[in-house]
Amino acid sequence: MKKRKNHSPEFKAKVALEAIREEMTLAELSKKYGVHPTQIGTWKRAAIENMATAFTRRGAAPEQMSAADVDKLHSKIGQLVVERDFLTEASHQLLGTRGKKW
Repeated sequence: MKKRKNHSPEFKAKVALEAIREEMTLAELSKKYGVHPTQIGTWKRAAIENMATAFTRRGAAPEQMSAADVDKLHSKIGQLVVERDFLTEASHQLLGTRGKKW
């Protein structure tokens, strides 16, 4: 059994960039770099999907939730807990399994 190769991010970026340029097929790139064509396709897709992050401000903070959003989510969690407890109790009463463990 072959030992799994760990490629550096620089190598992955280089191969993905060549795949994006489409000057060679994935099969040709696979032969050139010794990496499976599916893996090259995965790296290419990841590079394209994450390309926008290269243009974000370096010091920009990630989006913060407002206090109102947090309060809204906490109230929703409370509502769901009450509903879950109610349904649990109702199912125990209907099934006659009060106090019994499954």
